Amino acid sequence: MNNSVGNTARLLGAGLRALLVLTLVCGVIYPLVVTGIAQVAFSNKANGSEIKSGGKVVGSELIGQTYNLPKKDPNNADEAAQPDLKWFQPRPSNGLGTNTLNTQYQLIISGATNLSGDNEKLIKQVKDAKDAVVKDNSTAGYKVNPADVPADAVTSSGSGLDPQISPAYARLQVHRVAEQNHLDVQQVEKLVTDNTSGRILGFMGEPGVNVLKLNIALKELTQK
Repeated sequence: MNNSVGNTARLLGAGLRALLVLTLVCGVIYPLVVTGIAQVAFSNKANGSEIKSGGKVVGSELIGQTYNLPKKDPNNADEAAQPDLKWFQPRPSNGLGTNTLNTQYQLIISGATNLSGDNEKLIKQVKDAKDAVVKDNSTAGYKVNPADVPADAVTSSGSGLDPQISPAYARLQVHRVAEQNHLDVQQVEKLVTDNTSGRILGFMGEPGVNVLKLNIALKELTQK
């Protein structure tokens, strides 16, 4: 009987020591080592691919954000958001909003509409969005051709949080942005060119323009 109790006690003791060792190694040491390596080798990615402007974090290069005018009635939830036309606009999305660090940034919802291509609601949304893009981006000296409106200007991405737009959509907005900010069209075109990223390894994916980075460059240009 005593031997059985002794064996049980030794097994419990061994199990407890193994638990403590594994907890220390797997729950403390390993996470600290991995976190330390990530901070040293991939600091920006480990912290969420943050983008800073004026020394402050204003967003992530992985998540888009809106550029809307303040609501006339902040307490009216039904008031439709109106785009601030002095900024480059992102893809349509219901998943973008504001947060405490940047009043133009907040994660609300993520996901696609799941509406089929022949869904009447989706068709109406696309037509309305196209009409708005043509109207908003046409200026006194530049008329947007409806045939030139790219798909990403009127449809959201699969996540609804895409931070990039196509170079075609960025260029379509150049005249309006230049007019709104009293800049030369050539200056704004250069901003788009400078902030256009190519295909990964030269052949994967499509060229894109990160809207947040582009708008930061625009802000810096207008402040000169």
